[in-house]
Amino acid sequence: MARQSRRSILLVSIVVLFICLFAYMAFSFSSIRTSPTAAFTSSPVSIGPEVFKEGLNESQCCRGVNGLELWGSATKWGSDHRLESAEACCRACKSACTGPGDQCLCNAWVFCGDKDQCKDKFGECWLKKQKDVLAPEIVSSGNHFMWTSGLVFAKGEGFFGLETSHGTLRIKLFPDCAPRSVAYITELLGSRSCGGCRIVRAEDRGQSWDSKGDHMWRASFGPPYAVIQGTLEADGILYKAITKEACPGIKRGSVAWVGHGPEFFISLANHHEWKRSYTVFGFVLPEDMEIAEKISRLPSKLDVWGNVTVSVLENSVSLRVVRVTGPSEL
Repeated sequence: MARQSRRSILLVSIVVLFICLFAYMAFSFSSIRTSPTAAFTSSPVSIGPEVFKEGLNESQCCRGVNGLELWGSATKWGSDHRLESAEACCRACKSACTGPGDQCLCNAWVFCGDKDQCKDKFGECWLKKQKDVLAPEIVSSGNHFMWTSGLVFAKGEGFFGLETSHGTLRIKLFPDCAPRSVAYITELLGSRSCGGCRIVRAEDRGQSWDSKGDHMWRASFGPPYAVIQGTLEADGILYKAITKEACPGIKRGSVAWVGHGPEFFISLANHHEWKRSYTVFGFVLPEDMEIAEKISRLPSKLDVWGNVTVSVLENSVSLRVVRVTGPSEL
């Protein structure tokens, strides 16, 4: 009788064990299919500005610079065109610039939104056409001026390059999301010098991110951190900290400031774990990302910045800020 009881207990235990094992396997496979990482790291089908602005609403990407009046031939006179906000003025300019450069009827807008200063000009929205969007003509600037202005880049316009000994990284700028950042880049282009600009930190994707920038399931988030980092502080140019602008998620190819600049980074991966913490002012063209990958594999040594272990280049990579052309569809 005791032997039969022990046999029954053993049989029940085996059955329970198999049920638990089956439940565990089912849960494990379910977790892999529905994990947050798997759901949010798929690479975009097409690469364009909208991919790098993901998560931003229209108001976050229709910004201007207060205290700035841009010049240019008027395509719509503000005295006959009054709107309720700078954002609305920006949208009006964007709607007039839906094609390539020669079909774009507005690449600069100027709005008067301060009732006390503007008086009878309050609400005026001037739509203008600059001859060169990377060297915009300015009437006046300063906190005491009543105008707010911004740029709009047509398709095929608004590119600059970071020239290195390993190749040139072509970058499409976001004047609507990060106007102050873009203004600084155009200042660098105008100076024709970027002495002191360089890349100092370089970390490849390691075993954590694939070639599309997607995070590998159950892999660590670094180190290495899939990023190259440097500074765009040029000798002879007084740098003023740039206030935080639009902060979308960081994608493979995103170009963003560290804090308020002039330190910047180019991401080699889709860093969803970084949340929306950095001002993104452009993106590297996908076909040029191999240059960034090459730099990330250069000889480096470990260092500690704050409490983070980083890889610092044994020999920093010098940068020149140059004009370049880009694809007509971007």
